[in-house]
Amino acid sequence: MFYWLMKYIVIGPLVKAIWRPWVVGRRNIPAEGAAILASNHLSVMDSIFLPLMIDRPMSFLAKSDYFTGKGLKGWATRMFMKATGQIPIDRSGGKASEASLNTGLQVLGRGDLLGIYPEGTRSPDGKLYRGRTGLARMALEAHVPVVPVVMVDTDTMLPIGHTVPRIVRVGIVIGEPLDFSRFAGMEGDRFILRSITDEIIVALQRLGEQEYDDVYASSVKDRVARAKEATT
Repeated sequence: MFYWLMKYIVIGPLVKAIWRPWVVGRRNIPAEGAAILASNHLSVMDSIFLPLMIDRPMSFLAKSDYFTGKGLKGWATRMFMKATGQIPIDRSGGKASEASLNTGLQVLGRGDLLGIYPEGTRSPDGKLYRGRTGLARMALEAHVPVVPVVMVDTDTMLPIGHTVPRIVRVGIVIGEPLDFSRFAGMEGDRFILRSITDEIIVALQRLGEQEYDDVYASSVKDRVARAKEATT
């Protein structure tokens, strides 16, 4: 009830009136049943706009930091994340990654939509980067299709390091579902998982025509951080 109230009565109409987001391919989202929406990741606003602009409720796996802030700002962020269907996860790796996988499988097991960023983190420069294979494993274990989604200009709306969104029209392009049922029972094969992940990234690149760099976005962020430390 809280999700419905915030999406259709409070946040949704406000977002649509201010930023006038456009959507292409809305019909590609299954009308019922579980599916994974695999999106590029340009801005923290991606997790807000996509759930608000589709007809079915969906959840995103969001880093737990968004739910642990202090004071009024922390409370507001936490409420906003919950209102838009975000689920807190620990992205530190190891057992935390396994727990995140199980959380996603629970959402899919209910027959719901789950949003995932294959790159694992926001793009530091607008490029599309190498995907993480956890998405492929989840799709095979849950026996669900993967719908490629491209967010457009959300990084222009809220660039990294900024806290106040600009009034820029943003868009969403939704591709046709990808069926990986031919790989059923092969979720333990790392070569199959890499192949599926790469297929998803190729679909995203074709939809959004982003420049692609075959490295992990997290590695690029680490390199930039080390370079900054070296100059200080």
